[in-house]
This record gives sequence, C-alpha cells and structure tokens, in this order.
Amino acid sequence: MSRSVHLVGSVPLASAEEVFRAASSILGARAWRLPDGETGVRKNWINWQYGLFAGHPLLEPDPAPVEAYRYPPVRMRPGVTALDVVFPPLGYAAQALESYAMFARLKADGVVGAGVRFQVCLPTPRAPAATFVVPREIPAMHARYATAMEKELRVIFDGIPHGELALQWDVAVELAIWEGVFPRPPGDWQARLTDELAALGARVPAPIEVGYHFCYGDRNHQHFVQPKDTSNLVELASRVLARLARPPAWVHLPVPRERDDLAYFAPLEHLELPATTMLFLGLVHLRDGVDGGRRRIAAATHFAPSFGIATECGFGRRDPTTIPELLRLHAALAG
Repeated sequence: MSRSVHLVGSVPLASAEEVFRAASSILGARAWRLPDGETGVRKNWINWQYGLFAGHPLLEPDPAPVEAYRYPPVRMRPGVTALDVVFPPLGYAAQALESYAMFARLKADGVVGAGVRFQVCLPTPRAPAATFVVPREIPAMHARYATAMEKELRVIFDGIPHGELALQWDVAVELAIWEGVFPRPPGDWQARLTDELAALGARVPAPIEVGYHFCYGDRNHQHFVQPKDTSNLVELASRVLARLARPPAWVHLPVPRERDDLAYFAPLEHLELPATTMLFLGLVHLRDGVDGGRRRIAAATHFAPSFGIATECGFGRRDPTTIPELLRLHAALAG
C-alpha cells in the first residue's frame, strides 16, 4: 500500500532551496506539501520569537522568574497596560514570502512537482505568550501577540497564491495545558482552547489548505510528557473538528518510538475524520528504521485503516547530515 508523506516543518539544511530540492528528489509525489524547513534562526520552533518579548520597550524581565521557564519570562513595565503593547512584525510573513519565491522558481523549473503546495507552519499565538510571559499576564500578551499574528496572516494571504498555499497550526502548548504540564486558564479551559484552535482554522480562507500538527514536543528529543495513548490527541482533535465549518486538509498526531502496541493506537477508532481530511501519524523514527516503522504502521492499521506517515515533530534539532537518510526512510515506509 502506498502512503503519502507529511513533513512537519523544520528541516536543518542550509537553506529553503536545499530543503525543497532534497525533499522533492527523495520523496517525489509522496509529499503533497513542502515546508521551507524553518532554516536559520527558526530551526528551534518559537525560540527566535523571544527577542520580540525581551527586547520590547514596554516589557521587562520578571525579577522573580519561574524556575520551569527556559528563558527569563517577561512582564509589563509599571504603568503599562496591555493595549499599550504593540508587537512589531513577527517575521513569519517575511520568511514565507522569501521562501515562496524560491519555491515558485523551483516549481517553474520542474524541480518541485506541479501539484505540490508551499506549506507555512505557524505556532498558535498562545504558544509564545505561555512560554515567554509571566503566568498572570499570559492572557493579555496572548491577545496582543494574536493581533500581531493576524497581521502576519494578511501579508501571507496577500502575497502567495491561495491555490499554492497550505498553512499548518502547530499545537503544542495547548496539549501541554491539556496534560496539566502548563497552567490551565481559568473557567472552562477546554472549551477556550478548542474555540481558539477552531478560530485559527477558520481564519484560513479556501482554497488555502489548513492543517493541524498536534505535538508533545521534541526538546532534547524528549516529550514534555509521555502520552499514555492517543486518547487526549483524539479528544482535542475531535473537539476542534466539531467546531470547524470547513474541514482541515490534514491532522497530524505523534507516535512515540517505544509505542508499537495496540493500546496506544486504540483510541484512534473514535476519531471521526471528514472524508477530505487526511490523518498523518508521526511514526517514522530514524533509530529503529524500517522495521520499527512497519511495526507501528501494523499496529495503527487496526484502528485507522487509512493514514499517511510523518515524524513526531520537526527535524530542526537533528544533525543535518542525517536528513537525507531520514527522508529516504520516509520514502521506504511510504511504499
């Protein structure tokens, strides 16, 4: 059986051109969408956004930082209100337009397949706020960052042909909240998170494709918590799907390397996807290669008869010299 391949986002090669060429030559028609690899400063997901918070003239480092934070969290300076805080351009749109220009040239030259879309991967606005801001001010900075992200979306939508574009929302912090790792918002936090995620999907107009990458993180190749099975993934994805008027083109769910047992995949039988939504399972792991991937595929097939394949997360924290081998592994498992 032939399966399609999804590239989650980051690929630590030297440039977007190198990513497009490598992925196209190795994966060919198996990959329907190609990201630019989030190369350079973007390779470690949202870390490059910290400077927008730490360097903002109306924000300052918290004098009593929370130990769990990787970066010193920021807060508003005395006398500043949330409405005073306006973020400059975030950089996502500028990077997308630059990379799309290369994508379009390579497609015109026949390097990239004619039917392949350019994939832009964005964090949910809650992610940087929850990661870089003191807990009590997360709601305010979330709203301000969301306004800045809305401006980025308008630039992307205006600058890239809609029939050429696919947009992925990276859902990691929301899963951390769901699992109790991050503080939960007050009130009905489950409804709030799912409404936010559905609103992000609804913000993407047709014929642009929209998809969701649900993620347990990949810091030091470790999850922020090891999922007991796919039940929380299925619950969150199902809640979001129920709130969307237009079905997403894809949903991506991670699979830990150690999990090739039926119990991990069993909740997938309750995931009811629209006919136009492709499920991708992140079951490709370089360390156990084709044999491990085939074990996980065999287990998943008991509960999800149709799905494509991917890794759990982006490649950004990998040794660049391993990327061709990892892409070939995708091709081998896709059949």
